Amino acid sequence: MTTLVSNSEDMTEQIGEALGRILQPGDVVALIGDLGAGKTCMTRGIARGLGIADPVTSPTFILVAEYRTARGFPLYHADCYRLGDAAVAEAESIGLDEMMEGSGVAVVEWAERIDRLLPDDTLRIELVATDDLERSLTLHAGGPRGRLMMETLAQAAAGVST
Repeated sequence: MTTLVSNSEDMTEQIGEALGRILQPGDVVALIGDLGAGKTCMTRGIARGLGIADPVTSPTFILVAEYRTARGFPLYHADCYRLGDAAVAEAESIGLDEMMEGSGVAVVEWAERIDRLLPDDTLRIELVATDDLERSLTLHAGGPRGRLMMETLAQAAAGVST
């Protein structure tokens, strides 16, 4: 477990961008946090780090948005906020489990709702608003790839400024 601190929305995006630069096909990033904690902000940065120029917004109503990265593989951006009590079954019915096992990168907002579907090698990032601008980002790594993502991001984030 590693904790990072972001002092602004821009810094959260920069941390996400640093993460996006190291992501590879098959990687899964689970974003956990309350409304307004910065999950979509982090995803915008991840997309930028993957070379995606398209605007990134939360896919709350469509559940999954797909973007093509500059390296040619897809980024699947999922938002599980609207999934109900049967969230796991609903996620499976839209193929989210297959997207997380596929040839792209998956970023899942509200990932705690489908926790048992997440692969072992998942980087979980819990975002907590500590005040209006500051966010605490706690990284939890599952599996060897998750640990590598966490360690590499922690090093890269050390160079991010406010």
